[in-house]
Amino acid sequence: MMRTILAATFLTLAAPAGAAEIWVSNEKDDTISVIDVETLEVVRTIPTGERPRGITFSKDYSRLYICASDSDTVQVMDPETGEILHELPSGEDPEQFVLHPNDRHLYIANEDDAVTTVVDTETRKVIAQINVGIEPEGMAVSPDGKIVITTSETTNMAHWIDTESKSIFANTLVDSRPRHAEFIKEGGELWVSAEIGGTISVFNVADQSEVTKIRFEVQGVHEDRVQPVGFEFTADEKRAFVALGPSNHVAVVNAETYEVEKYILVGRRVWHMDFSPDRSLLFTTNGVSGDVTVIDVAALEPIKTIKVGRFPWGAAARP
Repeated sequence: MMRTILAATFLTLAAPAGAAEIWVSNEKDDTISVIDVETLEVVRTIPTGERPRGITFSKDYSRLYICASDSDTVQVMDPETGEILHELPSGEDPEQFVLHPNDRHLYIANEDDAVTTVVDTETRKVIAQINVGIEPEGMAVSPDGKIVITTSETTNMAHWIDTESKSIFANTLVDSRPRHAEFIKEGGELWVSAEIGGTISVFNVADQSEVTKIRFEVQGVHEDRVQPVGFEFTADEKRAFVALGPSNHVAVVNAETYEVEKYILVGRRVWHMDFSPDRSLLFTTNGVSGDVTVIDVAALEPIKTIKVGRFPWGAAARP
C-alpha cells in the first residue's frame, strides 16, 4: 500500500498544471485513474476507500466526492493533491449520488438500506433519510433543484422526491433493474435506463406520465446482453450516448425523435461515461476489459483505448 501511495504522490506532483482531465473510479483496485485529455494517457493513479463507484466534483472543482461503497462512506478528496480531506456519513453501501445545484447537499443512494440519504457537505451531517424502493442506485436532480430522482433496481421504480419537504411525491414504474436517470429540456423531461429490461423510459416531468420507451437492438448480439446503464447528452441535448453493458456497445440516440442512430463498439461491459470539458470527446468506462474507450463525438467513432485499473465504473471531467 505504501508503494502505491508514494507512486500516486509522485504522479500527482508530476501532473501538468491546467490540463483538462477525466477521473475514473476503479472499483476492484480501490483507486482513481486520472486521464489527461490532451495526451489521452493516465497521468495519476490515486488510492481511495474500498470499491469506489460514483464520483462527482463540486461546482468549482476544488473537491471530489467519492462513493466508497464497501467502506460505507463518501470520501472528500482534494484533486490537486489526491489527499482525502475527510469523510461524510453516507449510510450503508453508497453507490451513486447527485450533488444539488446549491453545491451543498448530496443525495446518496444506499443500496443495502433502501433509503436515500441527504448529507450537508458543509456541516458534514445527515439532514434526512428518505425511504425508497429496494436496491436504490440511480440518482438525478432537476436543473432548478426542486426534484431529485432515485431509481430502485428491485422495485423497478423511479421515486420522485420533493427537495424542500424531503419526501416522495410520486412513484413511476419502469422496466426491470433501473440503473441511471437524467433530466433534460430544462427539467421538463426525465430519462431512466432499465438494465435488464433493455429500455430507456422517457417521462414528462410535469405530470410524471410516460412519453415513450426507447429499445435497443445490436446486430449480432443476443438481446439479453443489451443492457442500458449510464448515459449522457450532448450540450445541445440533441443526442444521447447510452452505455449498453455486456453488449460492448454505446448507442447514439436522437433525443428529439427517440430513434437509435448508431451503435459504437467499445470495451467489454461498458458502464458509464463523461465528456471532455469541451464536449468533443466521450470517455466510456469498460468494466470487464479494464479500460476506457475514447469516442470522437463529431465523427461518432472510437479513436483510442486507454488502460486504467480493474473494473472502471464512474467517470467525471475536470477542466
